[in-house]
Amino acid sequence: MKRLILFISAALACVAAVNSATAQKPEWCKQLPRPEYKKLIRLATPDPWFEVYNIRPGVLAIYEPSQAEEVISYLILGKKRALLFDTGMGISDMKKLVQQLTTLPVSVLNSHTHNDHVGDNWQFDDIYAMDTDFTRNSAKGSTADAQDEIKPDQLCAPLPPGFDAKSYATKPFNVTHWLHSGDTIDLGGRVLKVISTPGHTPDSIALLDQSHGLLFTGDTYYAGLIYLYRPETDLNAYEASLKKMIALAPRLKLLLPAHNVPSGQPAELQRLLTAYRKVRTGKIKPEAHGKQFVYKYNGFSFLMAK
Repeated sequence: MKRLILFISAALACVAAVNSATAQKPEWCKQLPRPEYKKLIRLATPDPWFEVYNIRPGVLAIYEPSQAEEVISYLILGKKRALLFDTGMGISDMKKLVQQLTTLPVSVLNSHTHNDHVGDNWQFDDIYAMDTDFTRNSAKGSTADAQDEIKPDQLCAPLPPGFDAKSYATKPFNVTHWLHSGDTIDLGGRVLKVISTPGHTPDSIALLDQSHGLLFTGDTYYAGLIYLYRPETDLNAYEASLKKMIALAPRLKLLLPAHNVPSGQPAELQRLLTAYRKVRTGKIKPEAHGKQFVYKYNGFSFLMAK
């Protein structure tokens, strides 16, 4: 009987521990795993921080689901070389993962240079970037934004073994090729066109793979709360960039965003613009979100300063 009581006590303690751990998880964790990923082909990877999905032939999505940004980087493969579109948080080893995914020489290009997209830029020798002052400043690295990303409310799982939280920062990186809107990058059998889409940041871009009908949208479009509140954000430029992307929609088959879910339909761009314009009329009542405000309309939401 005594052993039975001890066994039951131990079992109850385990249940309590599990419930406590679950209760401590941030609210946003409850939406995971996102159902859209069940439809995608997942590739095996030895690093549990990343999930890798085959989106289209020659296009792999590298997803970081355990951090609140749910950032998605893309490895785009040509016949002669590969392009890594964003390098993620820099929390685990992106370069090591990429070397496991391809033997091609790899260049880096960022959708924009916020910390969650350039975290492992420093590991790569060949980096393309937009020729803007914002980019040059971002390339110097930063600490405050990176530290905010690893606060308890930003994580759904333990950080990788050996990760040094105290020294975590966005490290400086060296740009080797400066780009302008309309420039192209030839990977061999796959040509990518750079399209400037300022608004979210001055150096935001979309990347067009016209022959395959793909548009990598960065943070201009994605399914989730779109951030438009930082000092570098230009609301008028954001609307103009949406119009520019909508003009491409008739030639597109798929959107590939940089957060949450690695796919979207081209028709969503017009719906996003309609929602954005509705918010800017001032007729949508916002919800307070810390020092910012959330505006919601027709399935889209925006985090704005006012």
